[in-house]
Amino acid sequence: MKIALIQSDLVWENPKANRIHFEEKINGIKESVDLIVLPEMFSTGFTMNPDKVAETMEGETLLWMQSLAKARNMAITGSLVVEESGNFYNRMLFVFPSGEIQFYDKRHLFTLAGEDKVYTAGSQKLIVNYLGWKICLMVCYDLRFPVFSRNVENYDLLLYVASWPEKRVNAWDALLKARAIENMSYTIGVNRIGIDNNAHHYSGHSQLLDCLGDYIVVPTEEENVFIAELDKQKMIVARQKLGFLNDRDQFQLL
Repeated sequence: MKIALIQSDLVWENPKANRIHFEEKINGIKESVDLIVLPEMFSTGFTMNPDKVAETMEGETLLWMQSLAKARNMAITGSLVVEESGNFYNRMLFVFPSGEIQFYDKRHLFTLAGEDKVYTAGSQKLIVNYLGWKICLMVCYDLRFPVFSRNVENYDLLLYVASWPEKRVNAWDALLKARAIENMSYTIGVNRIGIDNNAHHYSGHSQLLDCLGDYIVVPTEEENVFIAELDKQKMIVARQKLGFLNDRDQFQLL
């Protein structure tokens, strides 16, 4: 499976401008890819003003994602602010080439920024089945909680989208490597760059690691589109040879 990671600055609380920007980036990808990954709240930045920017599941940004997915025959994923039944969610959407949608609502809301005061937490882990791959969707702060992301489903790819600030980027790097190693899974983290309206600085460090924690896409701070191909058979061979997942603790989340 070939994946494109888009590391970019964001226009604060301006979905239209961000859609235009990301469409230019996507249209600049000349080779065929199977999946495009955008950052957390890619249409607005990490805002605590959901009432100003929230969209519905029939909103313009979702329709835009569906249109691109169908036109390019690829899947696209990233999170945005969604309003549903009077609640606001930091919702990670996975849009298939057919336009079909699956979604994951961020479980671990970032209390340091007051995200828990304005958004509703999700409760269900989601494993997406796509092109023979089992993909586990996660959002930013989820990275700090390894029990929730533990590979009890034998997923193949652990995927985080984020707005992770530069001053804690060492934790981002360390935890992504740990998640890849402990779960024996390809692991992707896609983070934004730039400075938001709250003066928080983001340095990117988007990356892709294999199931042993080795870099396939090395962290950098520049705006860029990173394209890489994942080899599922290579991962399966490593799992069979080492057998670490066979010895994992058995548990059930309540």
